[in-house]
Amino acid sequence: MRIISGKYKGRRIQAPKNLPVRPTTDMSKEALFNILNNQFNFSEVTILDLFAGTGNISYEFASRGSDTIVCVDGDMGCVNFIRKTAAEFEFDIVPIKSDVFAFLEKHQESYDIVFADPPYDMAQKDFEKIPELVFKNNLVANEGVLVIEHSKHTKLDHLQHFSSARNYGGSVFSFFELKYE
Repeated sequence: MRIISGKYKGRRIQAPKNLPVRPTTDMSKEALFNILNNQFNFSEVTILDLFAGTGNISYEFASRGSDTIVCVDGDMGCVNFIRKTAAEFEFDIVPIKSDVFAFLEKHQESYDIVFADPPYDMAQKDFEKIPELVFKNNLVANEGVLVIEHSKHTKLDHLQHFSSARNYGGSVFSFFELKYE
């Protein structure tokens, strides 16, 4: 995996092979950040990265100037890898080992961008719980966004706060926002 833009553009990060992850592809990651770049100044946003895995998305935000990044993953190997990599690059990333759903139930802070990349084979009802809990607990700041990466076989466009989806090969980014009238 590599960082595609920002201060550390082109730097490769080698994750251990034993981590239970499926990192976002460079093509999908570049497309996602092009979309977000039109809406946010990365040096001024706060980030919550759910099901963080290798930390791939968080490193991209950090390389682009984001200072407040919280990563949540249930696997201690992933959390340790994120902690080690963040220290190596001097990124301000706080990795937390927790079941994501338990974290969402209890967490109190809000973020400009909440990104979730759960396992593609997770049950549909669990995918649907992510935006439900995020918005119920006010984890998305005013004018913020929740982005969920999922397979093309998972459908989220019927859920409250859904605003759009973008397809990239077998992956989809679904965007959720609060609409103020």
